[in-house]
Amino acid sequence: MKKKAPVNTKGKKDSKKIKKSKPREYFDALLWAAIVAFIIKVFLFEAYRIPTGSMENTLLVGDFLLVTKFTYGATTPRNIPFTDVRLPYVQLPGFKDPKLGDVIVFDFPGNRDEFMSPEVLNYIKRCVGLPGDTIQIINRVLYNNGKIFPNPPESKFIGTPKPENLVEPRIFPKGSGWNEDNYGPLAVPKIGNKIKIDSFNFEGWKMFVEREGHTIRMSPNGIVLVNDKELVNGEYTVERDYLFMMGDNRTNSLDSRFWGFMPVENVVGQAFMLYWSWNSDIPFSHLIDLLESIRWGRIGKMID
Repeated sequence: MKKKAPVNTKGKKDSKKIKKSKPREYFDALLWAAIVAFIIKVFLFEAYRIPTGSMENTLLVGDFLLVTKFTYGATTPRNIPFTDVRLPYVQLPGFKDPKLGDVIVFDFPGNRDEFMSPEVLNYIKRCVGLPGDTIQIINRVLYNNGKIFPNPPESKFIGTPKPENLVEPRIFPKGSGWNEDNYGPLAVPKIGNKIKIDSFNFEGWKMFVEREGHTIRMSPNGIVLVNDKELVNGEYTVERDYLFMMGDNRTNSLDSRFWGFMPVENVVGQAFMLYWSWNSDIPFSHLIDLLESIRWGRIGKMID
């Protein structure tokens, strides 16, 4: 009798596949879609809406824009979503550093006299000063390192310039005696720069030093102490790079003239393109009017 060859069952697969239920298929599809959307939002692009007129007329209230996260180097989430709880984050390498004229979205560092913004807020402004640059404004004319910085094509001014002798108490640094139309000269801090701090400008630079992670105080005899040590030659050594940011609506923009320098590490991304625009002041209950307000000519416009 001829023997039958033994059947090799090793690695044999069950010919019957377990079929997923419809709810399970929908769940898996939604899960993968959420993962892909999360990756795109965190590392590639994110959508933003313009809520104020500080960048008029380059950007209008009701503009919706895309921001590239990878241009300067995307980061892992900076806060727990939908909360103001900040998280430690890791930054990936970028394709370039911020340059003059870039329209940048950034994590707002806080008002002039705040250690940190109590809310996680994203601001959008134009970079007009790089680390080490000197900024000055004379009768609304902006100078960078002594040269006129051209106004953006769609920048906006309202009314007449404030006179040089009119002091705006909200201006940075505190006690400078400047206003938003006549400002500086002021050097944008760069890693390794020395800043002279004494009894005359102590209040103006106190928060800057604290934001860099140090304690600073003045002794009864007028000596400035950082981490309880006297400054060598009265000079503080800067530990981070900063940018000077301004809105294109130069008369109505809460920017570096008021709250100070923006740390480079706070950069979120570069404004790229408008994908939608309408008059967001019109409520959704007036849908016809809202649809009629669509600014078709702005959709698809590149931001520069």
